[in-house]
Amino acid sequence: MTENPFFTPSPLVYQLPPYAEIRQEHYLPAYERGMAEQLAEIAAITDTHSIPTFENTLVALERSGQLLSRVDAVFRNQSSSDTTELLDEVEATVSPLLAAHHDAIHLDQKLFARIEALYEARAGLELDPESLRLLERRYTAFVRSGARLGAAEQARLRELNAELAALGTTFQQNVNAATRAAALVVDSAEELAGLSEGAIAGAAENAKVLGRGGAYVLSLKSTSGQPELAQLSDRSVRERLLAASLARGGEANGPLAIRMAGLRAERAALLGFPSHAAYVVADETAGTVEAVSGLLTRLVEPAVANARREAAELAEVAAADGIEEIAAHDWAYYSEKVRQASYQVDAAALRPYFELERVLKDGVFFAAKLAYGLSFTERPELTAHHPDARVFEVFEEDGGSLGLFIGDFHARASKRGGAWMDELVGQSGLTGLRPVVLNNLNIPRPAPGEPALLSWDEVRTLFHEFGHALHGLFSDVTYPLFAGTAVPRDFVEFPSQVNEMWMVRPEVLANYARHHETGEPLPAELVERMTAAEGFGQGFRTVEYLAATLLDWAWHTLPQGHEVADAGEFEERALAEAGIAFPAIPPRYRTPYFQHIFSSGYSAGYYAYIWSEVLDADTVRWFETNGKSVRDSGELFRRELLARGNSSDPLESFRAVVGRAPETGPLLERRGLA
Repeated sequence: MTENPFFTPSPLVYQLPPYAEIRQEHYLPAYERGMAEQLAEIAAITDTHSIPTFENTLVALERSGQLLSRVDAVFRNQSSSDTTELLDEVEATVSPLLAAHHDAIHLDQKLFARIEALYEARAGLELDPESLRLLERRYTAFVRSGARLGAAEQARLRELNAELAALGTTFQQNVNAATRAAALVVDSAEELAGLSEGAIAGAAENAKVLGRGGAYVLSLKSTSGQPELAQLSDRSVRERLLAASLARGGEANGPLAIRMAGLRAERAALLGFPSHAAYVVADETAGTVEAVSGLLTRLVEPAVANARREAAELAEVAAADGIEEIAAHDWAYYSEKVRQASYQVDAAALRPYFELERVLKDGVFFAAKLAYGLSFTERPELTAHHPDARVFEVFEEDGGSLGLFIGDFHARASKRGGAWMDELVGQSGLTGLRPVVLNNLNIPRPAPGEPALLSWDEVRTLFHEFGHALHGLFSDVTYPLFAGTAVPRDFVEFPSQVNEMWMVRPEVLANYARHHETGEPLPAELVERMTAAEGFGQGFRTVEYLAATLLDWAWHTLPQGHEVADAGEFEERALAEAGIAFPAIPPRYRTPYFQHIFSSGYSAGYYAYIWSEVLDADTVRWFETNGKSVRDSGELFRRELLARGNSSDPLESFRAVVGRAPETGPLLERRGLA
């Protein structure tokens, strides 16, 4: 297949993948050739009789696998954002092959011997700091991947990795199918009373797209809670919607979760760790299971107490409707009523001020200009992976080019739930590549001719994901291993959470929060009420998040050999033992659709959001109180932290910005837990 577009570097600007030429049938041959090429490149390193040097071993390893990197970056996004049955088949085929390929490299004894020899002699190699870190990180990665194990143990490790890769793919595909199947279908607009006219029209359009013309369809988001629960006035419809969300995937994915947790525990024991969590955290900024457990335990009691106070407020309002006890499907609805009564903030009334195009250009892009001097030019002549996706070229303050940003904002049946960032091309001084980054969101598509109006949470998500994009765009490292967001899992959410601060900065909010019809700015008094209302609901949000985090922790602190009979029963018991069981607040993700931990690389790592928020809250306070201009603060944050990727210790990068170690006080104040 010499015509396969992956076989040669893309001729397009920034090596943007040539999507106009890429076909589904190109992926598998490109994967096969890419893996074969990299193994040949590894053999060229190990077959030499020369003495190992940094150049002929580490640099050669960094240069290897460029074809594989090209196809993998494109496929990973394509299979998540616009999948098909054929792509699902390719993913099921490729996942265990990639796991085996990873093992073939990291269990290559000749290659490890060369790296180990350099590692032991590192003090005399006179390497620059980034090169020394590359040697240390590569050595650690090989050891953690089993390079020191005996032959029998390595054989079992290969089996474990292959099965886990296959199960993770199946889990993900099951979630996608279950989420589509569980969409709530109603026959009349009256059943959707409480939703805006635009939202109802969008549900009708969604029904048409899904072949249910004449009905109304609310497709599910990835989380347990669904945004429509805050507006739907028919309690029975709310109950049906939440029940559909919570029941997703249990029959298929419950047994998979049990199997995966057991295999991960066995693998951790093989590598010398008491649990999968211990294995994961040892290579994160947290360092130990005790550090993570300590933080989570400290937060549970005040979070639950805060949630109980909120529940009492909701119960008073619900009593007027004859509801004796707040159920999970009531919480968002009566929270909205409390916000309206106590703060005069109506979430539905806010939407007209948050039109997608304006939020993107006059909010997200505007904030990037204020803090970092960036500008954006849309490039409609460049083809992306889907007609919905839009390509923007990003420029520095001096007019120099930086990279490409692709935005794919709307939900569709072929896209998995949630929101995420991908790097299609990673920056590297070694390869000369500059970044091409992509944000995927799941904003409901409006009816034809209507604007896409965002909720407050969707605005936050837009800013959050763009924080990840900036992390990739600003990468300024030599080695591909360190580029962009390739940082510890419990650090990667920190820059994206910091970027959320701009959505409420007065100069940014005033620039984008304008009525889509009249152009009138969001009233100043409403801004004040919104700010005050932000504190209400922190109990719910913290308990919802902590429940999911502690569920992840429960699955992945299991020792080898621990038997779990039923995933649902395990989940219920784990939440109760953690003191976070709260019937009216389900975990943000339940086990059967917890993609983060069973298919997306966050196993034993969902704590990363709250761990990173410690750094985030502290950094936001630094931005507000350091006495520097926004532009100067942004430049320092970019230079000392965002640009460095993982080329230096992330916490040292934090200290280089803030001037000290992180403190938890700002986080506790933000969450109402102080």
